[in-house]
Amino acid sequence: MELRQLRYFVAVAEELNFGRAAARLLIAGPSLSQQIKALEHDLGVMLFIRDRRSVALTPAGAALLPDVRALLDRADGLLHRAERLSGAESVHLGYVNWLPSDLAARTSGVAQLQVDTWVLPSHAQAARVAEGSLDLAVCWVRTADLAQHGLRARLLGVNRLHAVSTGAQTSPVRARDVCVLVDDDTTSWLSWNLFAEEFAHATGARLVRIDDGGVTGAGFFDRVRTGRGPVLNSPKGQTATLPPDLVRRPVVEPEVIWTWSLVWRRDEVRTTVLAAAEAITGGVGDFGIHGGGVWLPESDPHRSLGG
Repeated sequence: MELRQLRYFVAVAEELNFGRAAARLLIAGPSLSQQIKALEHDLGVMLFIRDRRSVALTPAGAALLPDVRALLDRADGLLHRAERLSGAESVHLGYVNWLPSDLAARTSGVAQLQVDTWVLPSHAQAARVAEGSLDLAVCWVRTADLAQHGLRARLLGVNRLHAVSTGAQTSPVRARDVCVLVDDDTTSWLSWNLFAEEFAHATGARLVRIDDGGVTGAGFFDRVRTGRGPVLNSPKGQTATLPPDLVRRPVVEPEVIWTWSLVWRRDEVRTTVLAAAEAITGGVGDFGIHGGGVWLPESDPHRSLGG
């Protein structure tokens, strides 16, 4: 059993799709499948139930997932501490599911950037920066999160969220006419749930509570097929290929904006980390989010021009 196999297990558990997990991990699909099978052999339990249409955690897989995440967190913390003791100048960055495509170019000659392969939800990555196992993270945060964790944030990117619906109609849909999903699993979906609930309250969109992880992936597509009208897509599903029976529709009145922040500790004094933060966010504009016709949560730290 290897740490990388455990990371692969977490990625598949979060995506519930081997293809998407392989793309996220930047490895070939067959290789990922082989590594999961090897891990199952070493552990002596089946971790996933697989068929042609879906992937699901077995009861054993679901029970082991929190322990595996905790183990990987401790391993990352150990490596980080060892590098600090050795005097290394590496800067550790975590993310959720989006990074700037030119990240390496931005930090070239400024810092030795190490992108953490343990992909976690926004609230978890922000907490890891606060407790020191990461130096920087790209995540969605609220003003309250920055105060709670003692963090600073700069705008780094945005997603303009769209809706997905059945049929052939691709015309824009008003925000109040979409459905938005929130999942009972707050370990995985806390940030999205907070965003979705505030969006529904502000716009009048219909809020639907689920408990099966159908905020994204195959479960999301099934929800669209069986629901009543267009469903707001989450940032995790922004680049997903739609099945042929579904279409993408822009959301308007207002346009729905999800922001990505780069966060670091407010009391950070290491020049390498501060230089990396400046290099990553330098020259980033406001992506048009301060014009008319757009919606950001009241809790978003970038609502003001100075955010």
